[in-house]
This record gives sequence, C-alpha cells and structure tokens, in this order.
Amino acid sequence: MQSNISLNASKSSAIEINKVLKNTYMLLSMTLAFSAVTAGISMAMGLSHMVALVMSLVAFGLLFVVHKKADQASGIFWVFAFTGLMGASLGPMLNHYAALPNGGSLIMQALGGTALIFFALSGYALTSKKDFSFMGGFLMVGLIVALVAGLANMFFQIPALSLAISAAIIMVMSGLILFDTSRIIHGGETNYIRATVSLYLNVYNIFVHLLHLLGVFGGDD
Repeated sequence: MQSNISLNASKSSAIEINKVLKNTYMLLSMTLAFSAVTAGISMAMGLSHMVALVMSLVAFGLLFVVHKKADQASGIFWVFAFTGLMGASLGPMLNHYAALPNGGSLIMQALGGTALIFFALSGYALTSKKDFSFMGGFLMVGLIVALVAGLANMFFQIPALSLAISAAIIMVMSGLILFDTSRIIHGGETNYIRATVSLYLNVYNIFVHLLHLLGVFGGDD
C-alpha cells in the first residue's frame, strides 16, 4: 500500500516537473521573440545609449515586480514588460554593430552561437539528469567577481580586462543554464515564470558578451 502511494507521488511529481519544463520553454521562446521585436523597433527608432540605459534600469526594477507577481496570473504581463524593455535596450548596441562592414554577420554569429550554447547545455542537463546544484556557490562568486571587475573597468577602460570579463560572464551564464535547468528537473524550481526569467537572463547575457567578443576578434570593434 505504501509503495503504491510512493509510486503515485513519484508519478505526480514527474508530471508536475514536465509541466513546469514545458511552460518554461514555451514562455522563454515567446519572450525571446518579443525581445527581438522590441530590439528591432528600438533600432528603427534610433534610440540613444542613454535611453537604452534608462530602459535597462527600469527593466531591472521590474525584475523585483516579476518575482513578486510570479505566483499570480498578472506575472505573465510583467514578464513581457521586463523582457520587452530588455530587448529594446539592445537597440543602440545592435545599431553600432550593424553599421560595421561585417556587422550583420557578427550579429547572426552571436545569435547562432548563443542558440548553440543554450540548446547544447540545456539538452545535456535534460538528458543526463545530473544534479548541478553544487555549482551554485561557485557561479555566484564568479558572477560577483565579474560584476565588480566590470564596474572597475568602467573607470580604467582596459581593453584586455573587458575581454576577460565578457569571457567570464559567458562561462558563468553557461554554468547557470546547467544549474537552472537542473533545478527545474529536480524540483528545486516549481514556478515557470521565475524559471523563464532566470534562463532568459542567461541567454541575454551570453548573446551580449558573445557579440562583444566577436566584434573585437573580428577586428572591427
């Protein structure tokens, strides 16, 4: 009798996890598409870097609202508001790269590279079903170090350090894809809105910093 109860509980848990995974990937694909649209509108409008900075700050303010509303139906609206602003804030940067002789190619390479990293790592986490929770502390330390270095480099403007920071952020975000996907698989994250935001930020940062690296090594930045 007890074994049947345990088996039913296990099946119920597996169904719930699959539901969270399905909803997360569906919402992630929709928010990424929406971000692409708002980025395109921002590029067409020729928004300035200052406006992009303001939108980024507002978006990160909305991040707290998203987490607060994640258990409510209105959470979906706030996710799109957040990701829409994040996408729009990319407009000036994308216009900068698009103006380069091989800018279109660089942007497509960054998009392709980001997609490859995401699908490879999330696919590995899904198929291997390994628990990557042990990486949490290391990734948090790496992220803090990268952020502090990034803030410092705003004053020092050292090109080599800028490259190192971008490379480090790509590595940390790649690790977070494994970590966040693993959390969903093992029941550590049961809210698909929060899961979507986490994976969205991983993808967003990989794209931005991969584009930076490609621009530098492409010899045009």
